[in-house]
Amino acid sequence: MTVAMDARTTQLADAHVIRQGVERHLKYSMGKDPEHASRYDWRVALSLTLRDRIVDPWFESTRQTYAEQRKRVYYLSMEFLIGRLIQDAVTNLGLEDACREALADLGQDADLLMSEEPDAALGNGGLGRLAACFLDSLSTLGIAAYGYGVRYEHGLFRQSFENGRQVEEAEDWLQQEHPWEFVRPEVSFCIGFGGSTTTSSDGRTTWQPAEFVIAQAYDTPIIGWEGRWANTLRLWAAKPTTIFDLHRFNAGEYAAAAEPEALARTLSRVLYPDDTTEQGKELRLKQEYFFTAASIQDLVARFRREYDDLRLLPERVAIQMNDTHPAIAAPELVRILVDDQGMAMAAAIELAHGCLAYTNHTLLPEALESWSVELFRRVLPRHFEIVQQIEAWARARAGDVSIIEHGVVKMGDLAFLASHRVNGVSALHTELVKRLVFRDLHERHPERIVNVTNGVTPRRWLHACNPSLRSLINDTIGTEWPDQLERLDALAEHADSEEFRHRYGLAKRANKARLARWLEADGGPRIDCDAIFDVHIKRIHEYKRQLLNILETIAQWNAIRAEPTKDWVPRVKIFGGKAAPGYYMAKQIIRLINDVAAVVNNDPVVAGRLMVVYPDNYNVSMAEVVIPASDLSEQISTAGKEASGTGNMKFALNGAPTIGTLDGANIEIRDRVRPENFFLFGLTTDEVIERRQQPGYARAAIEASDRLAHALDQVAAGRFSPEEPGRYRDLVGNLYDYDYFMVTVDFDAYFATQREVDAAYRDQEGWLRAAIMNTARVGWFSSDRAIRQYATEVWGV
Repeated sequence: MTVAMDARTTQLADAHVIRQGVERHLKYSMGKDPEHASRYDWRVALSLTLRDRIVDPWFESTRQTYAEQRKRVYYLSMEFLIGRLIQDAVTNLGLEDACREALADLGQDADLLMSEEPDAALGNGGLGRLAACFLDSLSTLGIAAYGYGVRYEHGLFRQSFENGRQVEEAEDWLQQEHPWEFVRPEVSFCIGFGGSTTTSSDGRTTWQPAEFVIAQAYDTPIIGWEGRWANTLRLWAAKPTTIFDLHRFNAGEYAAAAEPEALARTLSRVLYPDDTTEQGKELRLKQEYFFTAASIQDLVARFRREYDDLRLLPERVAIQMNDTHPAIAAPELVRILVDDQGMAMAAAIELAHGCLAYTNHTLLPEALESWSVELFRRVLPRHFEIVQQIEAWARARAGDVSIIEHGVVKMGDLAFLASHRVNGVSALHTELVKRLVFRDLHERHPERIVNVTNGVTPRRWLHACNPSLRSLINDTIGTEWPDQLERLDALAEHADSEEFRHRYGLAKRANKARLARWLEADGGPRIDCDAIFDVHIKRIHEYKRQLLNILETIAQWNAIRAEPTKDWVPRVKIFGGKAAPGYYMAKQIIRLINDVAAVVNNDPVVAGRLMVVYPDNYNVSMAEVVIPASDLSEQISTAGKEASGTGNMKFALNGAPTIGTLDGANIEIRDRVRPENFFLFGLTTDEVIERRQQPGYARAAIEASDRLAHALDQVAAGRFSPEEPGRYRDLVGNLYDYDYFMVTVDFDAYFATQREVDAAYRDQEGWLRAAIMNTARVGWFSSDRAIRQYATEVWGV
């Protein structure tokens, strides 16, 4: 009773302080009185009030880092998919109930205000969400760190559908004030491009860039669990060195007068500009150098303010390159040490090597990035010379290795050779990195590659997004699990309890009802909460095999139409994800899914048994509603192509068994939840490699499967696109003639396993037990565990 009274007293005190803060910011920051304030005004006032509560621990963390001369981690990433920050703040500060009470007293709905916060358009998929989870864990664990990225004005794009086609529009998240950030005009760096280099008689090289932009810092504090520590996400925005050409304006050249600003802003305007053109390639290289160079210059300046001896860099600085995008960090750090600080080239490379580490996220060769020598040397002439020096240094240590080969600069090889540690992100992926991606380099440096399987933050991906399940867990095992996720293991002993299964089922039902309401409110169809919610949400890519899923959907539609009186298990297929603007085949797959949905959802024969739903503009906030409601998690990538996946971890944590291949982290998830709680199908990685050697394997698989052949005939003949019968002939032809991603070969196994899912779902008690075991057994996949591994095995902090 005393504990409950103390908690209530604290909540009332917090609610009072929050109310005062909201009223103050509404008046003095927004310039509004309550009678005339909009929801936007209330939301920003709430955000600023919560930010006030973060600033003190943020300052204290910084002071402690300086006082103890802690080694800092610098996490360089092109993406930080941070989502809505109000929810992060109230969760990690423990102010959820107090906020609701304070806002209710002010006549405001907390849920409504929080739901209207725009998602920060700073990423696209798993890479960016992983970076956000890692920042949360770095703060939760009290590790001194900076996240470095780009402050994109428009991010990737806002997705909508027009006659089933993906339409890309500019994301407008910064049209409103972003109340979480602090502008740092005093923290800016001049970033150069192009030009030439000269070498003096004493051997010193000087780079004279032909053009410059300014990188200006914007800081967002990232608070950890229970508000004990806060780190900084520092994003760079590109500004012109000359804002406005008054002479050209006065001469009547009004548009030309603003060209310097427009050209600079292009660098921080869009995430992943289309690089199918030479101009696009140049912009992307410049964008990557822009944010990486600003980050490296910033961290070196911070180091120099504390230490005089540059040889201490590896002891005080750990730089983690999140994939190959920031690989230019190596030659940039060497350039600063050599050209600006006067260090010898070999010594500078050694120091950079001691600071740098590289996370590989892909087995796809095209994602490793390479630039033509002509482009690289034209944009970054000094860095090209330094890459040659790093290559020579690496050859002196390990023999015949190359970074520049066949007229291209290989950024993956540069990142590997310049780093003291390289890590894969799942057990299988790490082995494939050794065997396939960097085989020759691994043979020369067998100690360099380590595995750190990815993880997700339980604060956002269970505690915040799934309050129904959170309450049940708290009642069952206590409240200490959000930063000690392995405690969920204690739930396993309750899986055989009828009462616990019943309460778990009620929590899942509440989440399904929430999703159904959200879809309907967003203009979607009414869906049946008794159906299996079968969910496939992720970036649209051929290797992730959304095509396999929709072809199985067509086959199931055919099966139901053939036997309409059979007792079918109802199923709602839920898709979500964006395709890169220049990725033709992925956009065709999106259109096919929407075309199939239009036919299936309007077919009275299958009504109530099968439905296809594809909400547009998939983002973090959508995932937070969809994942807790999911019954089945689609993780069906071609074996050997998914590095890890983190969506698979989020689904399992929220009680959705996986249907999947032995790919990425699926293998480790299956081992932990046990095979009976996982629906496995498909070729293994070695079997995929072997099958590709067999001539005509795809056509043979289609001819051996009546279901698949019939579905492909329907697609090719225009059954789902009657206004344009030939719309998908190239897509179907590709499956017959090529099918690199084994859609045809794995189809029958996938279809059969989906029928196993139907049978398992009929036994609701057994299904609930499997769902509980998924939640209970995946505590190891916390991003806290992953960051502890990085800290000890990679960073030395």
